[in-house]
Amino acid sequence: MHTHILIPTDGSELSDEAIQYGTALAKAANAKVTGVTVSTPFHFLSVPDRVADTIESYRQRMTTVASRRLAKVKTIAEAAGVGCDIVHVEQEHPYKAIIDTANAKACDLIVMASHGRRGISALVLGSETVKVLTHSTIPVLVYRGPRAGLSSPYFAAS
Repeated sequence: MHTHILIPTDGSELSDEAIQYGTALAKAANAKVTGVTVSTPFHFLSVPDRVADTIESYRQRMTTVASRRLAKVKTIAEAAGVGCDIVHVEQEHPYKAIIDTANAKACDLIVMASHGRRGISALVLGSETVKVLTHSTIPVLVYRGPRAGLSSPYFAAS
């Protein structure tokens, strides 16, 4: 069974549900979790004399957003009695940061949300989840949300 589960979060509602699901799975497996969120680096095409202030304000904003996202993972894991680490990564390609973090932390499962794009939208827009599925050698469980008629999408935690 799994011993260390990586749970990426982008702060969305579905991602929050995946955190709940991944944490419940970790509890059932007596595993620990690592929560990760990824910020893309600052890109600037602006006036050079304003770049320093803009870069700093961007970094402060991303740190605040990341802290909020990761606090949610930590709170859910602690409430479930599951050991938890949190990681904020700055990387141009979030899927690479997710896979690199899973490898660096010796995770044996990645549990992440799918935003459910279908058809041409999925092909054109792509998906970090699809990229993780395509490039990861670590198993990936994709959380798609509760299915109609089921009482709960989560494992019973005892």
